[in-house]
Amino acid sequence: MSDPQSTAAAKRPPRQSKTGLTATGVRKAKAKSERSRAREFALQALYQKLVGRNAVSEIDAFTRELAGFSKSDAAHFSVLLYGCSDEMADLDALIMPLLDRKLDEISPIEHSVLWIGAFELKHCLDVPWRVILNECIELAKEFGGTDGYKYVNAVLNELAPRLRASEVGSDRLQARQ
Repeated sequence: MSDPQSTAAAKRPPRQSKTGLTATGVRKAKAKSERSRAREFALQALYQKLVGRNAVSEIDAFTRELAGFSKSDAAHFSVLLYGCSDEMADLDALIMPLLDRKLDEISPIEHSVLWIGAFELKHCLDVPWRVILNECIELAKEFGGTDGYKYVNAVLNELAPRLRASEVGSDRLQARQ
């Protein structure tokens, strides 16, 4: 007969490190900034827009009632939700030439993450392009498919020089030196 304490210990998940990352490499909730949280809520809202085809105002009201929303940057959430929703066709036009498949073959999560990345690269010039890429990769790791983050990284890494040529060029030049 097995020891009940050792059986219970075997079922426990592994302890999380104190580095700010979970065992899967995703940032712990406490380590996330208000803007990172806003992006998470925007991702969930844009997913509802893509899959449920719900009205943006309804999605906005619903999302603001979710647990933890008060810890996010509500203004940035609004910019992302309404901006991406208003510019869906334009964002898709930026993304489509960089894809190796049809847009409707991409998961709604990765599609939404690409919208966020493309929108921020285009309009949020106060956010460095590398931060945008990193944040989008983290979103895809946390919410997307197993290797979806690699696809997001590849597409946004191609898009960044097109939308932020001087910033990307300057960063890449400094990296070579």
